[in-house]
Formats: sequence, structure tokens, C-alpha cells
Amino acid sequence: MTVKELMAGRTLNAEFAGIMTNDDFVLAIQTDAEQTTPEDYTVVQGGFTSHAASINSETQDSQYIRTGQMTTRTNAQRQFSLTGDRMCADDAQEFLLSQPMLYGTGQAVVVPYVYFNIFTGKGERGSVTVNVTEDQGGDAGENATFAIDLMGTAIPAEYTYTQE
Repeated sequence: MTVKELMAGRTLNAEFAGIMTNDDFVLAIQTDAEQTTPEDYTVVQGGFTSHAASINSETQDSQYIRTGQMTTRTNAQRQFSLTGDRMCADDAQEFLLSQPMLYGTGQAVVVPYVYFNIFTGKGERGSVTVNVTEDQGGDAGENATFAIDLMGTAIPAEYTYTQE
């Protein structure tokens, strides 16, 4: 499913207020070079049980005379931790768990993404390195599972999904 297909028929509200669920955040990645705009990107959803978004920060502590210790944030990196049940024929899973992503290195495993609130359309746009940490797990008789980390390659740009 593409972002455009997911958002068809939805009305965005920039002033939305209220409790959000994890299902209210859209993560989509470019799985094909022909996907030239974010609305064409493939939505991460089928079989995914979690797409936890976090910011990995680095800090430095310094002790100052008479004022005490101060922590300075020196770096920040976007990370998505994806887990789920293996589902054949899901476009996002087929791409993320493909041979080129499993064993690729460098620029070959960097992909563009968008991440935004499904109600307001507000979010971010950037690129991530795909790091498959588990391509198949689980106990006998249970669903096969996977785990993937998507690590930001730079500070993402602000992004707002707009409907045509």
C-alpha cells in the first residue's frame, strides 16, 4: 500500500487534539526507484507489530566552577525499531528483508522515508540505513518474527503530507 492509497478519503486537521495510538503514525519508505514522491512510498504496516520511533542522543557532561554539572547534547539521530510477524507478499517486508538489504553495505542500504501523524499530516522526511537484526525468529508452532532497525543518516527535514 502506498501513502496516497492509505490517505485516500481521510481529512487532515492541522488543529487535531487528543490521544494518539501507535496506528496514528505513518512510516513509509521508498522501495522502488520509480517511487519519486513520498505519496508513492510503501507504507510499513502489513505484519508489523511495532514501529517504535526514537531519538538517539549523545551528550557530554562538564563540571563548572560554582555552577555545578551541566549536560550538553552533542548529537541526535532518528531511529525506528521495527518488529513483526513475517508476512510474504507484503511490499515493505519483501523489500526490507530482501537479500540486498540483508547483506548490503554502505549506500546500498540507505533508503528515503517519511514519518507523519495521520490526523495532521505533520512529520518528517529523511533517509535511513536499513539494519536487519533478525530475519527470522520465534519458537516452534509460533509465527516467524523479524526485527529491523532504521537509523537516520542526517537530521530529517520537517514534512507535511498534503492532499491533492
